[in-house]
Amino acid sequence: MKVLAVNGSARRNGNTAILLETALDALHKEGIETELIQLAGQWIHPCRACWACGGRGNCAHGGDPFQSVFEKMKAADGLLLGSPVYSANLSANMQALLERAAVVADMNPGLFSRKIGASVAAARRAGALCAIDGMNRFFLNHDMFVAGSTYWGAGYGRLPGDVRQDAEALATAARLGENMAYYLRLRETAR
Repeated sequence: MKVLAVNGSARRNGNTAILLETALDALHKEGIETELIQLAGQWIHPCRACWACGGRGNCAHGGDPFQSVFEKMKAADGLLLGSPVYSANLSANMQALLERAAVVADMNPGLFSRKIGASVAAARRAGALCAIDGMNRFFLNHDMFVAGSTYWGAGYGRLPGDVRQDAEALATAARLGENMAYYLRLRETAR
């Protein structure tokens, strides 16, 4: 079993990465293989709405990291998404990734069926729930199960590393990882 985490932040090792790594550490302790992809420094282009992905199982356009990330998303048993909050929403890079993935999945049904999804967001003050909702809607719209925790997967801090002072966010992220592992095991026994 493997969980792929995708960090949609422009900062490689900022607050979003800390939340993701906290959840990934919990998954590791549960014996689940993990991988973290950081989109920082890479740009995912928006969907062109060409519909050429129909029957292909992948996007017809290259020139950015989308296809390599998407192939790993398809292969993983679970997806853990993280985004910082920009203008009370998820980052443009995460939005572009999810929009393109959604179109390919819509044109090729079943690519994400019954995988486990979870999301976290790092915010300075507000908008974290909007970002989490945006990521969770991708899961729900593509036949996935969404793992929860003891609270929303939101962490607060302005500067990189500030989220380490948010003890509740770190505990919530760790429990999110534990719950993902629990659901992955249930999924495995149901096969």
